[in-house]
Amino acid sequence: MTQSLGLITGNGSFPELVLREAKGQGLRIALCAVREEADPRLESLADTTQWIKLGQLGAIIDFFKREQIEQAIMAGKITKTNLLKGDIQPDFEMIKALAKVKNHSDDSLLGAIADHLSLKGIQLLSSVSFLTDESLPHKGILTKRKPSKSETADIEFGWKLAKEMGRLDIGQTVVVKNEAVLAVEAIEGTDETILRGGWLGSGDVTVVKVAKPNQDMRFDVPTIGLKTLEALIQVKARILAFEAGKTILLDRKRFIEKADEHKIAIVSKE
Repeated sequence: MTQSLGLITGNGSFPELVLREAKGQGLRIALCAVREEADPRLESLADTTQWIKLGQLGAIIDFFKREQIEQAIMAGKITKTNLLKGDIQPDFEMIKALAKVKNHSDDSLLGAIADHLSLKGIQLLSSVSFLTDESLPHKGILTKRKPSKSETADIEFGWKLAKEMGRLDIGQTVVVKNEAVLAVEAIEGTDETILRGGWLGSGDVTVVKVAKPNQDMRFDVPTIGLKTLEALIQVKARILAFEAGKTILLDRKRFIEKADEHKIAIVSKE
């Protein structure tokens, strides 16, 4: 492992977790932060920082070359609706990277960027390279409350659907109740999907979030945190099931404590 690490960051608390874990292992961090997405506080934690706009792949490459970065991690989400705005101006390197993509799905776009970075001598690592088991739960029920028989049936029902949605690169979250589909994640993201499905189901819903069948752990790894839990609480959801070993759980201790307070069962499933 190189003594320096590049970090390309979007929004959420996951980038800070990666940054702190990597720094804890003695690595020097060159932070490439996306404007209007990344938390400005990250700059004080990194050794050096370059702020970029969406579409400026050339700026990322130039920055990492100056900092002699050969390995990097992508961490954090980009607000997908921002990608549809007409004011994004891709630079020449981004245009070259995306010239041959077959569509604008997450896998196609991010895979093309990763391949282009590799051609420039920058290897994109798994985004969970520095995480511990605390943030990547193993199989098991993490809360005091366990799913009922009917809720277990909903988990199994939702699991198959979520896997198929992931295979099609549509989304990774479904909301179900009594083995009926209430909501499927698309561009709006997990939390909005939970809110929509929860209101439609009038509470007591089951939420299932999975990795894609061929999940590329370099990007778009399923992530849940306190904002997700707030959405679950708001719609009086009863179950959250996610894929063991392939889902990032942020603020685990507080997450589980609060889920217990609201009697929401959290299931890490294989």
